[in-house]
Amino acid sequence: MRTTVTLDDDVAANLDREARASGRSFKAVLNETLRQAFVLRQEAGEVPPFRVEARELGQYRGLDYSDVGALLEVAEGVDHR
Repeated sequence: MRTTVTLDDDVAANLDREARASGRSFKAVLNETLRQAFVLRQEAGEVPPFRVEARELGQYRGLDYSDVGALLEVAEGVDHR
């Protein structure tokens, strides 16, 4: 099958480098690389979704959480701006 694909510069450079080093055509290297990627993806199976579990962090005495400017001053110093 003949098709047109736009590759990112780094991907094209890696494929070109591999083709030159191995003496194979760009097409052969591209097809082999894609086949390997498909096999690896199949072997990896489904990746579970990333989940973040919230937890209570509490509050520090003396900090006013409604005043963002004051919090930045405590965290980053007077010259935080």
